[in-house]
Amino acid sequence: MLDLSDGKMIYEKLDKLREEKGLTIYKLAEKAGISKSTLYNWRDRHSIPSLLVLDSLCGALGITIIDFLLDGDELMALTEEQKMLLDELGSLSSEKRKELINLVKVFKRND
Repeated sequence: MLDLSDGKMIYEKLDKLREEKGLTIYKLAEKAGISKSTLYNWRDRHSIPSLLVLDSLCGALGITIIDFLLDGDELMALTEEQKMLLDELGSLSSEKRKELINLVKVFKRND
């Protein structure tokens, strides 16, 4: 799994995917709904993006945040049910994801 505390590593992986898609930093930022200065600051300062920003960037690249964070071998280790849940989660809006996560927390408290 990608180390979420390593801003440089996260940016390098994102930048590689951006180049593979033929996008400029400006176009990626525009598609993700963030400012290009956010990406430049992240790149230059090796800061760590919020998961919300990272999720927006992944969406702009046409991948889920799970695909971005997990290596292929780690993804293969998931059960089919886990993969299905992650795919469904990735297809929801950020608001709906938050609602679902809160619902899961309620279920856990009631167990």
